[in-house]
Amino acid sequence: MHKSKLFILAAIALVMAGFTLQSCEDEDSYGERRERERKVIRSFINKGTLIKALDSDDTLIYVAPIKTISEAQFEAQDSTTNLQENEYVLFKSSGVYMQIVRKGAGEKLKNGETATVLARYTEVNLRGDSIQTSNDNLYSVAIPDVMTVTNMLGTFTASFVSGSMYSYYGGSVPSGWLIPFSYVNIGRQSSPDEEIAKVRLIVPSTEGQQDASGNVYACFYEITFQRGYR
Repeated sequence: MHKSKLFILAAIALVMAGFTLQSCEDEDSYGERRERERKVIRSFINKGTLIKALDSDDTLIYVAPIKTISEAQFEAQDSTTNLQENEYVLFKSSGVYMQIVRKGAGEKLKNGETATVLARYTEVNLRGDSIQTSNDNLYSVAIPDVMTVTNMLGTFTASFVSGSMYSYYGGSVPSGWLIPFSYVNIGRQSSPDEEIAKVRLIVPSTEGQQDASGNVYACFYEITFQRGYR
């Protein structure tokens, strides 16, 4: 074979090898970020967190060390988590941890039903151990996030219509937010002794909003859900 052709083939081989090496480096970099994320989640579970207001001594979020239970134990407990022991169930397929604080008034979304759901939430970035976004405060508590949620044979899909999550991250609802809909009731408070559904979630980047997914960090959420009028 002519020397020039050999040189060209060798050059192509070197370029292809460079692309392969770069691809491996990128993959390793993502793998390292995911491992750091898992370590942050483990630390949060073991230690919990206490976040106070900057301008006062008021507690904004307090999470005690968490006791993790399996899905089998969760089901054996009638799909409940023991609040006194601060239990969270781990859904292994998604890596999401959930605590049901209140199952809520009303009933679960029926098969084939699409409903307007109002959500009030606080989002904590576990990497910085700080509140990242929230609509559950004096400034925006009267403006909940509005979602449309559909149940199709037990698979839930949802979109944000308006609100803080919509403003920050767009219309796509994090996959981690959809897990509670299989277990909580979506109704409205019609009497003083009724309360709307409330959950706490630890959501890894793979099940999170677009910024968490892109920058590989986990979030903790405290969320209430209630049925909208629409």
